[in-house]
Amino acid sequence: MILVCGEALMDVFAAGDTAAGLMLDARCGGSPFNVAIGLARLGQPVGFLGGLSSDAAGRRLRAALQAEGVDTGCAPALDAPTTLVMIDVADDGSPHYRFLGAGAADRLLPAHAVVALPEAVRVLQLGSYALVVEPVATVLRALVEREYGRLLVAYDPNVRPGVEPDAARWREALDWMAGRCRLLKASDEDLDWLYPGVAHAELARRWLAAGVELVVVTRGAGGASGWTAAAAVELPAAPSALVDTVGAGDTVQAALLAWLAEHERLAPGRLRLDAAELRSALAFALRAAALTCSRRGADLPRRAEL
Repeated sequence: MILVCGEALMDVFAAGDTAAGLMLDARCGGSPFNVAIGLARLGQPVGFLGGLSSDAAGRRLRAALQAEGVDTGCAPALDAPTTLVMIDVADDGSPHYRFLGAGAADRLLPAHAVVALPEAVRVLQLGSYALVVEPVATVLRALVEREYGRLLVAYDPNVRPGVEPDAARWREALDWMAGRCRLLKASDEDLDWLYPGVAHAELARRWLAAGVELVVVTRGAGGASGWTAAAAVELPAAPSALVDTVGAGDTVQAALLAWLAEHERLAPGRLRLDAAELRSALAFALRAAALTCSRRGADLPRRAEL
């Protein structure tokens, strides 16, 4: 089982004017939530670890996970609100986020939730702001510190300055995780904000030296690059009838994990792909992302569509 750790929330889109105001369209989301859904749709055994509110939005998030076949046994129900994210989509399809989440359930994951993991867990997938806001960051870091020598750890920083505007806090989290994860995926936009003027290839070399086995950098319409100790590959983006890019990065991470699982490479020491393998993995992930971009919101594809 792949256990996806982090936040689940509601993405709120403007859905048109009304006579007295604005119609809103709230959709289940959050980067880790999306990755968990994506893995389930790609046929992988997956669980979700994160605080879910006991309010109506939290109950809907739990129901959505369960309907897709995601195990929610590690997602305690908490008496705290669900984070809301107001999303404005620009003309080019890029989303702009405003987070309303102070004191929300996703930030209040209790330490007892990670005391014992299900026996089936083989992979921990972490990402986004759950590793830079407290108290959840301390809880998840303790989990990683305890388990990274036994389980494969994957990480996508998925930077959200609207939650934590201090780039140094994000860099510290990423540098800490680089010594403990084996798969590290990030967007070029995130890396350019965190490490201005530093070439992505140089960052990849730094992380490979720290113990990461597979580094992937997504470039939006420019495709993606990947590095292992044995190979460096660049691929263009797959064609897409663009609607928006919400969830595209999450789709790439889910598809990478699924490809590795399908090829029996999802284990520590097994992610050092050669050039042909790396090209195949990236092509699969980019095809999946193109499908997500052709639909509104984070509507990740199923295995049969790929």
